[in-house]
Amino acid sequence: MLLSKTLRSSTFTRALIWIALFGIIVVALFGYVYWSTVSYVLSRSDHMIAAQHAVLYRAYETGGRTGLIAMIRRWSADDLDGRYLLADPSFKPMAGNLKAWPPALKGVEGWDNFTPRAPEQDGTDHALSRAKFETLPNGDHLLVGRDIGDLDAFVKRINTALALVVSLVFIIAAAASVSVTRRTVGRIEAINATSREIMHSGLGKRIPLHGTRDEWDQLAENLNSMLDRIEALMGEVKQVTDNVAHDLRTPLTRMRGRLEQASGRPRQAEHDQALINDTMAELDGVLRMFASITRISQIETGDRTAAFRVVSLGEVASDVVELFDAAAEEKGGSLRLAVDQDVFINADRDLLFDAIANIVDNAIKHGGAGNRVIVEVTRCDGEAAVSVADNGPGIPISEYQHVFKRFYRLERSRSTPGNGLGLSVVAAVARLHGARVEMFDNSPGLTLRLFFPMAAAAAAQDKVADLGVRN
Repeated sequence: MLLSKTLRSSTFTRALIWIALFGIIVVALFGYVYWSTVSYVLSRSDHMIAAQHAVLYRAYETGGRTGLIAMIRRWSADDLDGRYLLADPSFKPMAGNLKAWPPALKGVEGWDNFTPRAPEQDGTDHALSRAKFETLPNGDHLLVGRDIGDLDAFVKRINTALALVVSLVFIIAAAASVSVTRRTVGRIEAINATSREIMHSGLGKRIPLHGTRDEWDQLAENLNSMLDRIEALMGEVKQVTDNVAHDLRTPLTRMRGRLEQASGRPRQAEHDQALINDTMAELDGVLRMFASITRISQIETGDRTAAFRVVSLGEVASDVVELFDAAAEEKGGSLRLAVDQDVFINADRDLLFDAIANIVDNAIKHGGAGNRVIVEVTRCDGEAAVSVADNGPGIPISEYQHVFKRFYRLERSRSTPGNGLGLSVVAAVARLHGARVEMFDNSPGLTLRLFFPMAAAAAAQDKVADLGVRN
């Protein structure tokens, strides 16, 4: 089954196309080598043949048939690679080292290749020869040629080597293509199999790793990380659903109980008004919960970066402190501000205000009587930072990462008003702005600090400086 998928895969098809292109290039390269070599050898042979023919023709012109025969006999005895023949008008040999006029050489004159027979060995073929032939003015036929058997052997070797190389290239390339494609298809099939298991049985399955640390293992790790994130998000969705159901059950049950009691007794204006007020207060709490959930969803899914502007972090913190100052005094505590007015960032001012307000509200609400809350805006190692510190009971270190989950509340906080969504809003705003949130033990109390990225803070600072120069 894996082999059939391998042969049908697009990777294998592409590999075959590239193999064919590579084979064409190899054949073209060998063809060029063959053509250039043969052309070079033939040109040298033809040049030598033409020179010898010219010498013999001049001998004929000066000495006639007798002088030409004498020179041909002398050359035939001395030049073993030469092919010489003088034949009468009926093609009967008169001088030379060929037994008969080669049948392949037809016509009055020209160039051609032939295989001669040795006069001393009847029936024995010589190696391939190349010759120039011509009919002399007296009707005799003159042939001058050279043995090109080495070239013929070279051509045969080239053809054999070409066939072997092309065959070997195609065999190796095909084997490599099948191997690579099979490995690729195998890894893809493992991912597909895991995907099918996840669709049937849930998010608990993971793609197996081979430990090679190659690109396939990296892909599998990324997909597994994505599955971990999806599983975590699904867990958070389930937790949010459970928490919403839990937090709604109590107020809805109380409202139904009050309405049920009121429906079974006579109308009393004063009592009915109190019932209506209590019910409206319960409904306001429910609506605030849904408003907070909607707010978080809008921050996380909406494109709010279009509203980013250069804002003074100190001014935003000052407005928050001014808003909560009375609430801190009412709780018997204090709220103090320490601001570096030169800290600017690119941010959505409304969302930034909401985030800082939620942190300050939590610090005041859970700090207890006599709680001192300090809001500080500083520049730290090139980053803009806003921190809120209190001297209340604090939060256990083990709970630091949980308090930003939706509806998460510490056990001791369940008796205080709230829905556990305040710090979830802070986390959503921080993610939108590329900021990080850190919590520190204040001994006693807690410090929560938002660090805004250096690039955003530096860009905002430069923009403010440019505006100041222009003004």
